[in-house]
Amino acid sequence: MKTVIVVQARMGSSRLPGKVLKKVLDKPLLAYLIERLDRCKLVDEVIIATSINEQDDVLERFCMENSVSCFRGSEDNVLERYYLAAKEAGASIVVRVTGDCPLIDPQIIDREIQFYLDNMDNYDYVSMGLPRSYPRGIEAEVFPFRVLEKMYIEADTQVQREHVTPYIYQNPHIFRLGNMPNNQDLSFHRWTVDQEEDFKLIETIITNLYPVKPEFTMDDILELFNEYPEWVEINAHVEQIII
Repeated sequence: MKTVIVVQARMGSSRLPGKVLKKVLDKPLLAYLIERLDRCKLVDEVIIATSINEQDDVLERFCMENSVSCFRGSEDNVLERYYLAAKEAGASIVVRVTGDCPLIDPQIIDREIQFYLDNMDNYDYVSMGLPRSYPRGIEAEVFPFRVLEKMYIEADTQVQREHVTPYIYQNPHIFRLGNMPNNQDLSFHRWTVDQEEDFKLIETIITNLYPVKPEFTMDDILELFNEYPEWVEINAHVEQIII
């Protein structure tokens, strides 16, 4: 079985344009994400799935310069983009990650993939968000290609095609849903980049951690928050868009 991480990324964010290539310590956020995903031991390939829009040419160039696989498809029909990217890669297992999560922990991704492999006879889909207990920005979703193909064929609403996986968790009578919870509820932490305040927090974390421990984990970040609890207020007011 081939396990492929498909990362959706584009430059055209309405709230923070170009966010995936914003730099911290003179390095784009997307480079941090790829560096971390490359440390996943249970993953065979990482693909950046971006759009065919001209503004995303820069992402294709970034991939070429960094020897990262790149697939380009529809901007709005992200489900189709995911399906075609995974199909072209010959994926058996698909891991969905979004490009605005530069602090994602490869050890946790491997743990989730292993959780799916250990329970693949029982689950069609595994996430960390049913309900959420990890920090936002750490989570990923794991499912077999056959489920992605079923979504691609059957999903018919704009939300289902724009956000990739709603068709799965909106139809628990069709799909067997699995959840990998954290041992404590950390869902109040927001480590994703959607607005300028989010970027400020991520910048603060990376600037403090990366120079001394490039392979930092979620636990290392939590230790920083124990030392600087006021950091949680940097983006506490940012409201997550609920699908």
